[in-house]
Amino acid sequence: MSKSVALHTLGCKLNFSETSSIGRLLEQDGFIKKDFDEVADVYVINTCSVTENADKECRYLVRRIQSKAPEAMVVITGCYAQLKPKEIAAIPGVDLVLGAAEKFNIAHHLKEISKGDATKICSCDIEDVNTFTASYSKNDRTRTFLKVQDGCDYNCSFCTIPMARGKSRSDSINNVVDNVKELAASGIKEIVLTGVNLGDFGNGNVGKKTEENFFGLLKELDNIEGIERYRISSIEPNLLTNEIIEFVSNSKRIMPHFHIPLQSGSNKILGMMRRRYKRELYAERVGLIKTLMPHCCIGVDVIVGFPGETDEDFRETFDFLHSLDISYLHVFTYSERDNTHALTLKPVVPITVRNERNKQLRNLSYQKMQYFTQQHIGETRKVLFEKQDKNNMMEGFTDNYIKITVPFNKEWVNNITTWTI
Repeated sequence: MSKSVALHTLGCKLNFSETSSIGRLLEQDGFIKKDFDEVADVYVINTCSVTENADKECRYLVRRIQSKAPEAMVVITGCYAQLKPKEIAAIPGVDLVLGAAEKFNIAHHLKEISKGDATKICSCDIEDVNTFTASYSKNDRTRTFLKVQDGCDYNCSFCTIPMARGKSRSDSINNVVDNVKELAASGIKEIVLTGVNLGDFGNGNVGKKTEENFFGLLKELDNIEGIERYRISSIEPNLLTNEIIEFVSNSKRIMPHFHIPLQSGSNKILGMMRRRYKRELYAERVGLIKTLMPHCCIGVDVIVGFPGETDEDFRETFDFLHSLDISYLHVFTYSERDNTHALTLKPVVPITVRNERNKQLRNLSYQKMQYFTQQHIGETRKVLFEKQDKNNMMEGFTDNYIKITVPFNKEWVNNITTWTI
């Protein structure tokens, strides 16, 4: 009799793509996929190390599983599982903890354990993780997240990702093209290219014959028939080259939408964060994008309350963001992470101050998005509507990432429609 599996993702688009791939691997092994709220034989939780409450979220989900399916196997994988496997193994109800190198061997490990055994940890030193496994979401939503790069060689002082995912490594352009063609054949209209440090694509390709880079990947993908839209999930400002910006401005398939992490508008704080650019370069990149693509949507990551961030430093960040022609912000409140250099930096910013700064930037983000949307009222743009039906409504995004909400129409699902904003 076939066993059933339910999966849940915490965190980023990269995790979403990997959870989807893990689900397909288990289905190929005979498992029947179920919704996470249903009773299943196996539950898989793919965790994140960036969210502040990784431990609380994980414990809460395990308790939920135990209350509805006490005999089910519980597997924890992902970044948090790599960073703190013993801590996770100590959570009552957890049967298997899989680190970065073992998450895609899940079917094998499930055959090796039984409910009631001591919790098994399958992990290794992150320095030994050097393989790349392509992943993509499929049949989960209209947009597909395709992982083309993993790991990071940067050493930003606040970040645990290199410890959780290892060194930078990538798929080959040929493999990415094959995956894209497969997705195109399945009817996918939009692909979001994802990675830990996407602009570093080309590094760590084992046995590659020629030097590959992200610009070369974009040129290849732009020629593939069947996929109508690509988005670049996030790219470091120092890796977003002028040639990439110019190429996107002339592309019919790569959407006019960039998400560019800034983290701080203060050069002093950027230095303490060990970022690889200064605010002047960031402003230069935004300026070129808006010169070539005035309609382009630009999203920004920013961290508030980093150690040593004074009121003056924050004001510098606020004023810098206010002056930039950007569209929205993803605001993160700094939270301490074990084994990071930032823990040694002083003075520590009080939590209340961090939260207040977060609120101010979220308000600025709302104003920026309102202004960006207003600029395009009355324009006709192409919208890809998503399949979910919310209260008899459906959502879609224009090419430049303006959300459109309309009454549900099944004929528009996964179709690109011309729409007047």
